[in-house]
Amino acid sequence: MTATIIDGKQLSAQKRSELAQEVVRIREGGVLPKLVVILVGDNPASLSYIRGKQKAAEEIGVGFKLEHFPESFSENELLDIIEHYNQNDEYHGILVQLPLPEHINETAVIEKISPLKDVDGFHPINVGRMMIGQETFLPCTPAGIVEMIKSVGVEIAGKNVVVVGRSNIVGKPVGQLLLNEHATVTYCHSKTDDLTSYTKGADILVAAVGRANFIKGQDIKPGAVVIDVGVNRLDTGKLCGDVVFDEAKEVASYITPVPGGVGPMTITMLAHNTVQSAKQFLLTK
Repeated sequence: MTATIIDGKQLSAQKRSELAQEVVRIREGGVLPKLVVILVGDNPASLSYIRGKQKAAEEIGVGFKLEHFPESFSENELLDIIEHYNQNDEYHGILVQLPLPEHINETAVIEKISPLKDVDGFHPINVGRMMIGQETFLPCTPAGIVEMIKSVGVEIAGKNVVVVGRSNIVGKPVGQLLLNEHATVTYCHSKTDDLTSYTKGADILVAAVGRANFIKGQDIKPGAVVIDVGVNRLDTGKLCGDVVFDEAKEVASYITPVPGGVGPMTITMLAHNTVQSAKQFLLTK
């Protein structure tokens, strides 16, 4: 058995084409969807991620603005900038690029963003709505993962899902979204005893632990769907996931590559959330 690749680039291109058509309709109603990204400092990885977000926004016709401040920018100054955009009806999405410098409280910043413009889906109100299955902005990587699984026709309901990772950004919310789709979900992590006993029972395995080549082919149930969220840079400079791809592809039925898997869908779901926010604003005009 050789796994079918779930191509994040291809699925993203399809979704972005659909979003572009939605943007045309919204603009006909007199509203241009706009996203502002706020960056403090010069983290090279953050700058790279932002370029990807800008490209996606421009591709579908969403207005994009980068507010870039020096590392010395204070927490109060950042909170004031966020409040400015909370009150600015021209902007429908606000994203503060993480990580932030150590002197800035990440929780305070996330909670300052209006839940109505929280297109990252990180505000506690939106997280709470997700937990109880209400309509809200879903966190982008988890939402993209669900889209990827559905795109290949895999039925989620009733499946045994194992999520390896417990971050607030990916691990916890992706498990909740799959639970909302009626899967049976088990959370594991790097300190789980006898991890393989859990991963071997997974019909759908989500690897989001942040360790290069952590999950081997022998850890995977034959025929499982494997979603690799990890992006790790080896000493050679090459990117790899949390899963040993060459081994896993000989065991799984479907698998996401790194790069070109979950990453493009994360950015596309951010654009999706921004467009949905603009649609809600249009309805209230």
